[in-house]
Amino acid sequence: MSALEALAIAATGIVAGTINTVVGSGSLITFPTLLAFGFPALVANVSNTVGLVPGSVSGVVAYRRELRGQAIRLPAPAIAAAAGAAGGAVLLLELPSSVFRHVVPGLILAACVLVLLQPTLARRAGRARTTGRARGLSLATFTTAIYGGYFGAAQGVIFISLLGIFVDDDLQRLNALKNVLALVVNAVAAVIFIAASHVSWEAAGLIAAGAVVGGQIGGALGRRLHPALLRVVIVAVGLTAAIVLLV
Repeated sequence: MSALEALAIAATGIVAGTINTVVGSGSLITFPTLLAFGFPALVANVSNTVGLVPGSVSGVVAYRRELRGQAIRLPAPAIAAAAGAAGGAVLLLELPSSVFRHVVPGLILAACVLVLLQPTLARRAGRARTTGRARGLSLATFTTAIYGGYFGAAQGVIFISLLGIFVDDDLQRLNALKNVLALVVNAVAAVIFIAASHVSWEAAGLIAAGAVVGGQIGGALGRRLHPALLRVVIVAVGLTAAIVLLV
């Protein structure tokens, strides 16, 4: 890996860490970058997940103020997220790599659609908010975490939409919960990948270094930055990645 490639990967880690803390979908930046530098799709996905864990921790720390008083909400969905992430990670490792190569373009396109629909989903979620729906949230979290353990791009968008439906609270506090759930998913999947798969530690380390910085930037910007421009960039990169994989 050249110095320029290393710098580019670290830079995308910063961008991804920022986006993950503010919106979600940072993997749509880092994953295509690793592909562009010649990493096989499976290695790129595994290394990306491992690398983004420190960034997820950074994002949670950056949003710690919004987490105050929410400890009672976390155990059930966190357990569901861990179980789902383990299932998704095992599916990634057990299914033939050809399945991943064929499925990933569709997942990326679906993630792009979710990013585009995020404002609409958020508005509908706001109208649908009810309390006392812990079981529904846990089931939805489990299902989303399976996807998150398998690939994970835009899982943050899905989580924030689900939280808006099942939890009645301010959006910034819901975003803090989203960051915790994403951390659980990434961490569980990363442990499994480290134990049972090949990780490019050079790439993962560069992404991690950048993502930690990005998590703090995202925490500073997330309370006032409109995500519209970020959404356009994410979708553009995601569509490019899907096209490259399909071709």
